[in-house]
Amino acid sequence: MIFDLGRLALFGNAAISTALISCCFGDAFAAEGKAEAFWRLSGEARARYETLDGQFRAGGTGGDQALFFRTLAHVQSREASVQVGVELQDSRAYITDEATPLSSSFVNALDVLQAYITIQAPGVLGDGSTTRVQIGRQTVSIGSKRQIERVTYANVIKNYTGAHIVSSNPRGDELHIFGVAPVERKPNDRSSIDDNEIVADREQFGRWIWGAHYRRADAIPAIASEVWMEAFVYGLTERDTDRVQTPNRQYVAPGFRIFREPSSGRWNVDIEGALRIGSRRETSAPTDVSDKDVFASSLIARIGYTFDQPWRPNLALQYYWASGDEDPTDERFDQHERLFGGRRTDLNNTSLHGPLTPANLSAFGARLSVKPSARTDARLTWSAASLASATDAWVIGRLRDNTGASGRFLGHVIDARARAWLIPERARLEVGGSAFLFGTFPKNVPDGPEGARTLFGYAQIEFPF
Repeated sequence: MIFDLGRLALFGNAAISTALISCCFGDAFAAEGKAEAFWRLSGEARARYETLDGQFRAGGTGGDQALFFRTLAHVQSREASVQVGVELQDSRAYITDEATPLSSSFVNALDVLQAYITIQAPGVLGDGSTTRVQIGRQTVSIGSKRQIERVTYANVIKNYTGAHIVSSNPRGDELHIFGVAPVERKPNDRSSIDDNEIVADREQFGRWIWGAHYRRADAIPAIASEVWMEAFVYGLTERDTDRVQTPNRQYVAPGFRIFREPSSGRWNVDIEGALRIGSRRETSAPTDVSDKDVFASSLIARIGYTFDQPWRPNLALQYYWASGDEDPTDERFDQHERLFGGRRTDLNNTSLHGPLTPANLSAFGARLSVKPSARTDARLTWSAASLASATDAWVIGRLRDNTGASGRFLGHVIDARARAWLIPERARLEVGGSAFLFGTFPKNVPDGPEGARTLFGYAQIEFPF
């Protein structure tokens, strides 16, 4: 029997997820009445409705809508030195049509998100430090999550297979070292995605992501308190296999971050930059054997202030830069591609929407965040976005003018989000909306979108357990 967990997600079906895990692990859960169960179970059941009016992607017309469900069930052992865990993910989509831009980022029906073993060991960051070594299929989030992230908003969470080592100490310093292969989410053909078909995901062992990331807590106390500083280097190595063709990217990306969290009555800052050097081919075609040199860059700088008022309003200005490819005919590829990190926190609501991504982007913006109570929060953001290179592609819109004659300005993007715990830690409601007002590039580019704007809205309910 196949459980349609997606349909049951509306009712917060933690019981169904528990039953599914129990089928996998039999009687491993401790009997009722014992002091502590050997296994612990957590997860979520979530439902989200989205609606979009006006298209910005190439070839799109009219409006769109979708109903997304995601159910997670994560079981972990409670052993201190050695721990095992398995997490299942069930992500589905309904009330879509053939024009909805669905992919494996939206649908991944009933599969293994994580299956790992974790070993505790002595740390390398001084007295009291500990090290956690996690091996197997897993999710990875580090630092700001701009380089690699376990996404929260997306309907399907990215996962990887390999090893992730984290050493930390009591003051808050962290050292991450990892090497993982991405897991190919299946199905990836449109017919199977529309049917929410269950197909086992598979590792892409021809692609490897690796990295070392160090975080220093309270790095400059003589100048400012609670300022974090980070230094990192990430890499991507690809080769073609019989199953997966790649652009044979060979990237190394060093970078840094300076970060101070918002707090009442003080300034906050978040500055992160990275270079990307290496080589890649123009396409993934096996006949494409010509390597292009790569030199790309990204930078985000945000500075804000939290007012000492009841709602703790934080007002911030930010600038986001991600390089574009200046000359499509030369032997260089200078676009900063978004690979495994997130974009929603910095830029815009995503899913059916999401016109902005950290690739060929120059965007100035402002944001206002408030927290009226322990159970509620909200934010409003605005960006004036342009292409970093007028001759490179608008990646999400899938549009390009090689001549640059259509200009650079993408338009104004306004986003809003509000969240409230209906039942603390048990049921949370979230609603949001976006407006994308087209600039000169969408209006002038050949085969560009119809109209002058896109409107987007969503409502989501989540039941963690």
